[in-house]
Amino acid sequence: MASPAPKSPEQSEKSKKYDRQLRLWGDHGQMLLENAKVCLINATALGTEILKSLVLPGIGAFTIVDGEKVSEEDIGSNFFLDSDSVGMSRAQVTTNSLLELNLDVRGDCIDETPEHVLSHTQNFFNNFDLVIGTALPEKVLILLSKHLWEANVPLIVCRSIGFLGYIRLQVKEHTVIEAHPDSENPDLRLTNPWPELKEHLDKVDISKLDSKERSHVPALNILYYFIKKFQEENDGAQPVSRNDKNRIREMIKNSVEYDENGIQILEENFEEAIHFVNTCLSSQTIPKQLKTLLEDDACTNLTQNSSPFWIMCAALREMIQSDETIPVKGSIPDMASDSESYIALQQIYHRKALAQAENVYRRACQIVRNLGLPQDTVSEQEVKLFCKHSSELHIMRGSCIADEYEKNSPDLSSYLEDPDSLMFYYVILRGLERFIGEFNTYPGQFDDQVEPDVLKLKIIIGKLLSEWGCTQVLRDERVHEVCRYGGAELHSISAILGGAAAHEAIKLITHQYKPLNNTFIYDAITSNSATYTL
Repeated sequence: MASPAPKSPEQSEKSKKYDRQLRLWGDHGQMLLENAKVCLINATALGTEILKSLVLPGIGAFTIVDGEKVSEEDIGSNFFLDSDSVGMSRAQVTTNSLLELNLDVRGDCIDETPEHVLSHTQNFFNNFDLVIGTALPEKVLILLSKHLWEANVPLIVCRSIGFLGYIRLQVKEHTVIEAHPDSENPDLRLTNPWPELKEHLDKVDISKLDSKERSHVPALNILYYFIKKFQEENDGAQPVSRNDKNRIREMIKNSVEYDENGIQILEENFEEAIHFVNTCLSSQTIPKQLKTLLEDDACTNLTQNSSPFWIMCAALREMIQSDETIPVKGSIPDMASDSESYIALQQIYHRKALAQAENVYRRACQIVRNLGLPQDTVSEQEVKLFCKHSSELHIMRGSCIADEYEKNSPDLSSYLEDPDSLMFYYVILRGLERFIGEFNTYPGQFDDQVEPDVLKLKIIIGKLLSEWGCTQVLRDERVHEVCRYGGAELHSISAILGGAAAHEAIKLITHQYKPLNNTFIYDAITSNSATYTL
């Protein structure tokens, strides 16, 4: 048999370069990242920190839109700028600096204000997979939000001022295939095995094995054997309660052999079987969130505009209606066993997963044909990944920021009843944006105007709370603290917030991990953070 061709130096170098992140989102996630185009509006310290955390892992391309020139204030807060760049295009200087971090990334810049770009080239932002805006005036934010909402382009809005940070995601619909849950039980189907698995497991009678055979039998065989014993004792009932599981553990322990001194020898594989009682006897029912997803109107009423995700959901729905079960993940946990027995089990699960994925793929291809879409709309590889993670599929439907600002008064009363709630800072930041829009400056930007600006900002915040129907009053020291910042960015705070925003960007691009929904507030003074859905 011919040996496989060795990996090219280019491939191995790339794998070595991105080793850590490939463990997080895999080759397919990295490919999406490397094909993504991101636009940053305003190369503030926060903006450049976000791009830094996207350039290093290999984002495909970025464009910076910023009409400002580098100022002395920029140099004090942005490590990507130096004194020689004062008076130069901030977009150009930061683009050049960021490109030095990763030669695989392409970068471009536009030395124009976002207002100018929006008014003169309306479809410009439609060309990106994601738009990130920092330090946006309220008027510009509303225009940008409306435009990107209609174009179905995700938007991340961020602001860093003093010791405060804010991130807001706007996404019309975002689907996640690989949610990477914190804890995940093996998918083994031991209480309801399919014919091939049942036939294989039934061949092993634990009670008839000699000492050597007992020490090499996989824990799954042991657990299955005692599940059958339990069912024989209980008229075929499935072990679901804690008492049921305790009974199976007891049966396994009682089967353990004794040595010549009369001491029980709990072999490693039997110990694993006892441990697997907790993790491998989970419910075989279809997860509630998956049922909800498959009953969604986007799944049951497909159109030519339906995304591959919903086409695969519809195909999965058909398979579940036929087989009354979701696809098997196709993998088994490591366990003490001889290689032959373990590999035999592994192959059975793998074959079943492939067969079910093929079933879903055939159904998806038929749906694609019925819709009159190109045959490559859904790939077989996509379907395999989709089926493997079918139990963790997730959808997030967001809200439009412009509606939040213009139409829907956010219901904040319940949050503001807690005097320590970080939602107070959301109110202050909204007031800050309105202040900038009215006076074209940050509150407290000039030392002799701090006290007058505190009064102005309090009046604006009071009007906002009145518009929202909130009776709560903000503490004066909080408003005064924000005015003391004078609009200044602290690089350390922007670095923390930039890393967090970049994480959210990668989640949106790779469709892995659940993004925040939809507002994140960070208070560095108390080292507290909170998320809110507005």
